[in-house]
Amino acid sequence: MTHALDVAKRNPNAPTVAAESASASTPVGAPAARPSLIGLTKAELQAALAGIGVAPKATRMRAEQLWRWMYHYGVTDFAAMSNVAKELRADLDRAFTLDRPRLSAAQVSVDGTRKWLIDLGPGVEVESVYIPDVGRAGALCVSSQVGCTLTCSFCHTGTQKLVRNLTAREIVAQVIIARDALGEWPTPERPLNDGDRRLTNIVFMGMGEPLYNLDEVANAIDVISDGDGISIGRRRITVSTAGVAPKIPELGARTGAMLAISLHATNDPLRNELVPLNKKYPLEELFAAIRAYPGLGNAKRVTFEYVMLAGVNDSLAEARALVKLLAGVPAKINLIPFNPWPGTAYQCSDWATIEAFAAVLNKAGYASPIRTPRGRDILAACGQLRSESVKERASARLARERAQAGTPGAPGEP
Repeated sequence: MTHALDVAKRNPNAPTVAAESASASTPVGAPAARPSLIGLTKAELQAALAGIGVAPKATRMRAEQLWRWMYHYGVTDFAAMSNVAKELRADLDRAFTLDRPRLSAAQVSVDGTRKWLIDLGPGVEVESVYIPDVGRAGALCVSSQVGCTLTCSFCHTGTQKLVRNLTAREIVAQVIIARDALGEWPTPERPLNDGDRRLTNIVFMGMGEPLYNLDEVANAIDVISDGDGISIGRRRITVSTAGVAPKIPELGARTGAMLAISLHATNDPLRNELVPLNKKYPLEELFAAIRAYPGLGNAKRVTFEYVMLAGVNDSLAEARALVKLLAGVPAKINLIPFNPWPGTAYQCSDWATIEAFAAVLNKAGYASPIRTPRGRDILAACGQLRSESVKERASARLARERAQAGTPGAPGEP
């Protein structure tokens, strides 16, 4: 399910991590004097090296050296690259940086959830969220687009227009920022193994529809999963789609990632209402694509996301219909309590109804965990807050413009 998360409207009791906003970056609106190498693929890194005069025969070896320092050790200074020739380090420093995008804000919930609002340029911000105790140790929810083209009726985020796709570099940068904040980078003196890591899983469940940006998502997964760098395996990377059926087998063939489907209904009329993309790719077409996903089996199950809406999709009859719909598909179901937002017509199912729904699925042999809401104290509820962030930031910007102009308000305003 596509989500978005707000950091502009904060619970005053939630701590803000000011230090995390201090990473070096070009000021908003200012041209970058030197581009950052962070987020580049190996081929792009080789091209960058060739561009500063590295001999063609040496670009591959030098790119592998930089790759290790950038993505395994997370260094922020070329001077730290001890096995790179001093002259090349100086050339790199003159031409490039290792800067991360600037953080507009960062928060930490009392439950350990972390949330970052990342500035990608004037009027372009994107969010990512680290959720502890998900997957093997903790998961990072990354975005693939700024805004969303989908208009799912239960999702506040779907009221936002798409601004643009993210590049692979901008997707990878979200992982880099999280590792910086979590202190996840090893050193030669302090190597980290899986038992030490707090971030072990990546979920493409942030802003946007990943399959409408598949080229950049696939390139980002190549960088994130590379064993000489960030090294988060493809089986620990999950891509969620609202159901762009023609792209689903391609996703599996290109990335080897785990698949999640934002389902929410068991029949076309209801899903047309909840997930209008279903009008283009109805359930029969969607499930044909799911069954064609490469490598499906007990070790590689599809995750189906199902938001619990009172009186809409939460009856025991719907639970039984879901079991029938999933027949023959290796699957697990995540049941998601609905988070209401201003103006919505929906309400969350009560807990007894959710548990009864889960019991039907469990009896049929499907794992059906009920997702525990995380980060509520920093207003990080699934799918409901991004548009509030936009509204608040616009109001704050208008106030600043008025203050600069010396006019407290327009005629008739206080």
